[in-house]
Amino acid sequence: MQEPVVALVRGQSGYHQGMAKIAAASSAATYSYLGPAGTFTEAALAQVPEAKGATWRPVHNVGEALDDVVSGRSVAAMIAIENSIDGGVSAAQDALANIPDVRIIGEYIVPVTFDLVVRAGTQLADITVINAHPVAYAQCRGWLEKNLPRHGHIPSPSNVAAAADLVSGQTAEAAIAPPGIVDHYDVRVLQANIGDNARAETRFVLVSRTRELPAPTGRDKTSLIVELPEDRAGALLEMLEQFATRGVNLSLIQSRPVGDGMGRYRFVIDADGHVRDDRMADALLGLRRFSPRITFLGSYPRADGRPVAHDDRYADNVFHDARSWLDDILGH
Repeated sequence: MQEPVVALVRGQSGYHQGMAKIAAASSAATYSYLGPAGTFTEAALAQVPEAKGATWRPVHNVGEALDDVVSGRSVAAMIAIENSIDGGVSAAQDALANIPDVRIIGEYIVPVTFDLVVRAGTQLADITVINAHPVAYAQCRGWLEKNLPRHGHIPSPSNVAAAADLVSGQTAEAAIAPPGIVDHYDVRVLQANIGDNARAETRFVLVSRTRELPAPTGRDKTSLIVELPEDRAGALLEMLEQFATRGVNLSLIQSRPVGDGMGRYRFVIDADGHVRDDRMADALLGLRRFSPRITFLGSYPRADGRPVAHDDRYADNVFHDARSWLDDILGH
């Protein structure tokens, strides 16, 4: 196992008994993450208790990480799913929509900061081209435009790969990399903390094949992908009403094209609560009657540990009483 260079991570393990059974022999288990060593994804994986002592497999992209899970090469994979600045990670959302039989079993939030790194002897005036992951580049655009208004940009597959490419090639004079990169590569920090937003953070999710659900904690989140039945006025409103009429708050809703024609969209949704909560279960039943395809991605503890608030009208006992009333009418 390789130690991460980014240590400031807050999260709450989403693992449950089912996952513990899969990874019981932790020394033999493998976990996939976006590599190489030193990425923010590795820092998120470091917060998974069951991953300590296991084998960590660095991969090149989300598709490879999820293929590891589906094929059984890894018991789970850590992937980035949402950024506080750029929103949902579309590559991860689309992959989860198209790869069957995987579940999110935990989420982790990593504070994100970036350094501008160079080879020895390089000064700010020498920089004309910068290696950077597109998301990192976007989050540092303000600093770059102010200090390097004429620079060019070469996209890198990861934040660490940007620094690695800087060392091995001569196409750029600088790279945007995570803190601590100097422990892994022969670069020096020219300017620390060049991000435009000091409160930037990325949400990661741990994905597995397990079908078992963790017990509700009262601090949970449920992730879904829902397709609209057709492109017509009011279809989106009908979907949202399935949650609103049950008092279920949505913390994320993002549209992604289905890809089989214009006007066809699916919606990536994070809803506050657990599928075993009566209000959430009732909302999912409503969605199932409405939508031609729903992908249930999992119910798991929130990384921030915040209790789910709801109006007393939507407490579990209210749903229980309503069912008892109907059962009495039906003579059950």
